[in-house]
Amino acid sequence: MTAQAHISTRREDRPDVHEMVVIHRVFRREFLAIPALVRRVADGDAARAETVGGHLGLILAGLHMHHTGEDEVLWPLLLERAAPSTGLVETMQVQHHRVDEYAAQVGALLEPWKASPSSLRGEQLARVVEQFAEALFEHLDLEEREILPLVSCHISVAEWDSLGEHGKDSMSARQLPLMFGSILEDADDDERSRMLSHLPGPIRLVMRTIGARQYRRYISRVRAA
Repeated sequence: MTAQAHISTRREDRPDVHEMVVIHRVFRREFLAIPALVRRVADGDAARAETVGGHLGLILAGLHMHHTGEDEVLWPLLLERAAPSTGLVETMQVQHHRVDEYAAQVGALLEPWKASPSSLRGEQLARVVEQFAEALFEHLDLEEREILPLVSCHISVAEWDSLGEHGKDSMSARQLPLMFGSILEDADDDERSRMLSHLPGPIRLVMRTIGARQYRRYISRVRAA
């Protein structure tokens, strides 16, 4: 085997870390948009608050699932294998705790606002979501810039693929396909194909057809003026 062929094989065996960039795109898009959606809910409009609040709950659950895989698989493996970068990994863990604290604050404000929406409660919720987003985006930026290169060097394809199996119980059977639809929304053709390739054939077909239509109807209701 030539040196060039050996390098090519090694690259093919590396995890597709760009998947995480595609997933992060969802959190950036939705957590930027949600505060304005919350502020536009009229006083007493519980139906609209349920729609917007349910979407916020969906994206929070998706983030929790995403971070669970990192907490249970990625950080322990990197702490073991990427010794010179353990300080960086510990920083990521601290950032997770900070994001979790903001998520708890959002959750505490969300249900009362959904039950009895008012401008005051909506503004309180929107401001905490904005603070939450600021902390989260700082974390996502650092993860993409510093952690993904470490993943390429120290994490196997099988280990990387296992991240998505952790934390699934944080999402309902209804939420999972909607979250996947949200991931595919801004993906280009190549990204969409790569994300769908992880699904079994029948589920992949459903997500391309019925699932895609369901997501479009869902997100149109969420973003309605």
